[in-house]
Amino acid sequence: MSKLTEKEINNRLEKLEEWDYFDGAIHTEYEFENFKDCFSAMSRIAFECEALNHHPNWTNTYNVLKISISTHEENGVTEKDFKLAHAIETIVEEEED
Repeated sequence: MSKLTEKEINNRLEKLEEWDYFDGAIHTEYEFENFKDCFSAMSRIAFECEALNHHPNWTNTYNVLKISISTHEENGVTEKDFKLAHAIETIVEEEED
């Protein structure tokens, strides 16, 4: 899987409104009602990460989850990162419903 150009990344980000590109990775932040809801989303995301064998850098402070995704082997962003980002979006949307 090859590293995407900045133009390719920005084109793909048009479909992920809550995501930004900087520091060689795509990033987002979610705020949940409480810690339990945040942790529940993280657990569901973790299962998807394992299924895709691709793992984000993330931090959690109470009800806020910050996620950063890049492909370390390529030293940048690849299509694999966008696949995971779309999966995360689906999981978070389901949590909010």
